[in-house]
Amino acid sequence: MSATIKRGTARRPVQPKRRPPPKVSTIDRVIAMLPVSEATLRRIATWTIMGVVGAVGLATASYFGVPGAVGSALGEAIGEAGFRVTNIQITGLNRMDHNVIYKIAANQPSMAMPLVSLEKIRQDLVAHSGWIEDAHVSRRLPDTLIVHVVEREPSAIWQKDGQLALIAANGTWLEPVDPQAMPDLPLVIGAHANEQEAAYRQLLDVAPALRGQVKAATWVGNRRWTLTFETGETLALPEGDVAAGKALVKFAELDGVKPLLGKGWLGFDMRDPTRLVARKPGTVTNRAITDPAAPLAGATGAATQPVRIEAKQSGPAGEG
Repeated sequence: MSATIKRGTARRPVQPKRRPPPKVSTIDRVIAMLPVSEATLRRIATWTIMGVVGAVGLATASYFGVPGAVGSALGEAIGEAGFRVTNIQITGLNRMDHNVIYKIAANQPSMAMPLVSLEKIRQDLVAHSGWIEDAHVSRRLPDTLIVHVVEREPSAIWQKDGQLALIAANGTWLEPVDPQAMPDLPLVIGAHANEQEAAYRQLLDVAPALRGQVKAATWVGNRRWTLTFETGETLALPEGDVAAGKALVKFAELDGVKPLLGKGWLGFDMRDPTRLVARKPGTVTNRAITDPAAPLAGATGAATQPVRIEAKQSGPAGEG
């Protein structure tokens, strides 16, 4: 008995359906173009989210009066997550020591970024030295403080009780001055002279022709100036900014007509703005000057506001 073998039809392999390539979003394409890895971007996103959450948490704790210990704990937790000051960048320094600024900025109870007080750092810097006029402190997440220092500029040299010091325009003491290395700055002498430095500069501005000839200025009795010229003479000025300015202008006019400085006079006194008392050894004469354009040889005509020059045989002009 023969067996019948049935031949079935051969099955063809089923071709899998082709799936279209996944669409790449615009954001993914932008991320791919960035010069950082995806892992780095992930860390940055984590830091940012934690920073925002931490800031919101601290603000909420403060608003609802949560004890400071809870806020500190939250700040420390954020610091442990990577938001801790490990770098301090300092700019604006010209004369001060970088290390001094660094130590002040780093002297914090905690270096966790949320717990660092920017205002306290600024106040500590300003209080530390007269050189620091102001400071600007900011954070650069995740781990950097930026400290920009605004230094004062030296404006004059102040001499008091034989000691020399640099001062700023507002009179702030900056640092001692070596008498053997005096900078080319105006010299003001006497108690409280540093507080009058700005007024002194304004005084010299009214007579620019004399500014370069003034060697020093002494603040007398906390009320008026006596100038000392490079040629050695002194000029006692009256009290009050306006009166002193007018007297200095008049002196400059007289010196411009016929030089007074460098001619052997010991000193000049204009505490009475209507007259100039000039002191010179061995001379006793009086001359009335009624016109600044007239020579000193002695015009005697009348004028509305004459200025009398009295030459006397005596020492330098008295103080007071």
